[in-house]
Amino acid sequence: MQLKTMTVLLLTTLITNASTAQEKMDFEKYEPVSTLVVPQHPLTRSKFPFIDVHNHQFRMPDMDLSTLIKEMDKLNMGVMVNLSGSSGESIKKSVANIKKNYPDRFIVFANVEFKGIGEEGWSEKAAKQLEDDVKAGANGLKIYKSLGFSVVDNTGKRVAVDDPRLDAIWKKAGELKIPVLIHTADPKSFWDPMDDKNERWLELATHPNRKRDDNNPVPWQQLIDEQHSMFKKHPNTTFIAAHFGWYPNDLDKLSSLMKEMPNMYVEFGAIIAELGRQPRQAAKFFETWQDRILFGKDSWVPDEYATYFRVLETTDEYFPYHKKYHAFWRMYGMGLSDEILKKIYYKNAIRIIPNIDASAFPK
Repeated sequence: MQLKTMTVLLLTTLITNASTAQEKMDFEKYEPVSTLVVPQHPLTRSKFPFIDVHNHQFRMPDMDLSTLIKEMDKLNMGVMVNLSGSSGESIKKSVANIKKNYPDRFIVFANVEFKGIGEEGWSEKAAKQLEDDVKAGANGLKIYKSLGFSVVDNTGKRVAVDDPRLDAIWKKAGELKIPVLIHTADPKSFWDPMDDKNERWLELATHPNRKRDDNNPVPWQQLIDEQHSMFKKHPNTTFIAAHFGWYPNDLDKLSSLMKEMPNMYVEFGAIIAELGRQPRQAAKFFETWQDRILFGKDSWVPDEYATYFRVLETTDEYFPYHKKYHAFWRMYGMGLSDEILKKIYYKNAIRIIPNIDASAFPK
């Protein structure tokens, strides 16, 4: 009887201690040191100078660019494309700041002011504004995900990505020979049930504002279909689908879309974790579509570029991503050839974005 009592006390103590340990550590904090011994080649600088086609610098009209340049030089970033150029006077001020200080290091994209869609003459005015912004120094157009999500017309109705009232803008971009980088929707998992089957559960738990209901504002597939409809309606305009068009986890599907829409390019801002967990499939995709993939990062956090360089350049195995809530799995390098790296890092961007100084990059 005494032995049974002692056993119960011991088990109670162990359970209590385990419970206490669990209270001190949650899944996001659990980050064990890997015991795997494999070659490691962490990188802080790219092998070739690169053009980041997906960056945001909202204060560019009046900011001191010298600090930014120092950080870019550390990474070997040759040119930063600022997608947050706004329009009108903001474009002019950004371009003036760039020309005065670092004329060869920055490219600015314009943005569309969607307020007033449906009013008489709105489409023509929007196209004319884009033309004026390009004359002022913009070299591309960036469309935020608000189009499809929250943009409404003058009656309060949601404006679809392929709304015909926007056609004049896409047509004008084609005439001006500038690319349109567009972000439509978000990862499909954000629309899926938030349960134990959703691999983005941790991200949604830590960032609950990202979760969407089935029809908020419409199903995921509808948003994607609207984007593709717009691409097909304007074959003479070059479109860059941000974030691999939200098909980085289904590269066979994305490959079929690339065949279907030859005017669509892709960039991998914020989705390098998807490529890093399928290095052989991803390397095959990069081999096939090496002329239509661009380097993009999305957020300006210099330390995070290391993951991108390592996935692209090395054949390292089982190394961590920089945000566990975003990707709890490990990365593997694709080990891309120099020929493909040069295209991804700068050649493709130089070919489709006007006024980048190509002389600063290797042949």
